[in-house]
Amino acid sequence: MKKIFKLFALCVLVLATVSCNDFLDINENPNAATSTTPQLVLPGALNTTASLMVTYNNYGSGVGGYVANAGGFGFSGAYITYNYSTTDNTGLWSGMYDNLNDYQYVINNTKSDPVLANFYAIAKIMKSHGFQMLVDQYGNVPYTNALAGGQNITPEYDAAQDIYQDLIVQLDSAVYIIDNAGSATNPGTTDIMFGGNMARWKQFANTLKLRMLIRISGVTSLSSFVSEKFATLGASNFLTDDAIINPGYSSSNQNPYWNTYHSSTAGTAATGGRQYIPSTFILTFYNGSKIADPDRGSTVFRSFPNTVNNRLGNQIGNVPTAPANTIAWYIGRGNGIDARDTVGLFKGRTMGMPIMLAAESYFLQAEAIERGFLTGTAATAYRQGVISSFRYLYKGVNNTVAAGYDPVADADAYLAENEGNQLVDYASSTNKIETIITQKYIALNFIHGHEAWSEFRRTGYPTITSNSTFVSTVSQATSPDRLPRRLLYPSTEYQLNSANVPQTPTNFVFNTPIFWDAN
Repeated sequence: MKKIFKLFALCVLVLATVSCNDFLDINENPNAATSTTPQLVLPGALNTTASLMVTYNNYGSGVGGYVANAGGFGFSGAYITYNYSTTDNTGLWSGMYDNLNDYQYVINNTKSDPVLANFYAIAKIMKSHGFQMLVDQYGNVPYTNALAGGQNITPEYDAAQDIYQDLIVQLDSAVYIIDNAGSATNPGTTDIMFGGNMARWKQFANTLKLRMLIRISGVTSLSSFVSEKFATLGASNFLTDDAIINPGYSSSNQNPYWNTYHSSTAGTAATGGRQYIPSTFILTFYNGSKIADPDRGSTVFRSFPNTVNNRLGNQIGNVPTAPANTIAWYIGRGNGIDARDTVGLFKGRTMGMPIMLAAESYFLQAEAIERGFLTGTAATAYRQGVISSFRYLYKGVNNTVAAGYDPVADADAYLAENEGNQLVDYASSTNKIETIITQKYIALNFIHGHEAWSEFRRTGYPTITSNSTFVSTVSQATSPDRLPRRLLYPSTEYQLNSANVPQTPTNFVFNTPIFWDAN
């Protein structure tokens, strides 16, 4: 754990737009006291969460089969071998704990103030969101006393399944707080995800709860807890539109995805985008090899169906290079600062950052209904998941569907074109869970790679075989499928919290799955 407690304050104008070029990083110093407010810290924390999605997506997209190395860029180390060390992917840990400290600050400074009840609830929801992401990659982590600042700089580790259960309880608490907030202050424009729409925050909390319950639904020891908590969901409202954070991205303070993968504010092509190209595996779900999906394929990939692609780890021979001055996921015209707003994954530098897709919400509902945890019609939720995937891709920078695009018509055409295909046709599928997870995998493509990776570990879908796989050609994994199961704790934990950090055996990364990974 970091010993320095960081707060991120985002400058927010309580007007129609929200913008600020500089984000404050205030270190707690007992010799130079500083002060801030929950109203200032919350939007900064949300903005940091948006930026962290790039870090998590990049990691998950590599190990989970979305991206491969492009020619002309030397790939070495754990990204392609999976032989993770304590210095690999450390940003997932340090960045998230910094972010969680911000949410804890809001919680500590609002929990006794009824006027700020909505801020309190939002921070609790986002704290659950952050810890879920940590547990899914590391397992046991510091939780109960992790965010005590200087009062406890060597926190003990909590059991992963205990953390999951408490996160679900905290989400229930947040929904209760919103329902009973009365005349509490509405966050308004300081809420850079839902603009103060607390009904949508309840939907988000319910959908996060659904995600976590589905993820632990195969853990025998938690069956009673899962059943109990599913019963409290009942006919709860879930997300019906994408959860998007946008603090007011501009040409000088652009969207983190765009900045990392497309180009800088000066228009220089980002190395982070050009060193990766789509995997050969992911293209099979669009180009007819497994599934015919020309509409989404041409919206996601540049020059589809002739998109440059590779298999992770393959650096022998003529490995394709990324398109000059741009990336293989940008379909618009122009390069650098001349790139034009478009649809697809990279819509423009002012696009918002997706935190959870409506497509995921519907696919979670479909699985829950199919498994008997929720009532309803699974086929209906499934179709809405497919439609929502098309809808997100067809949105422009303003978060509305662009002119000339029809997500419902194209989704229905896709379902009809693939009638009888086990991976698409829900009605005829003999393995409906495989169908649902495969479609979720497609919907999360290079958006939330970490979530797709967790779902693959949980379910084993989409199916990989010796002839159709995303496993790196230079994998050093000793597991049967030659894939890792988790990350190692960062070296800072062994240096600063050695009495508590778990001592890991040889091949821990390959042979010790997260508690919900029964696959």
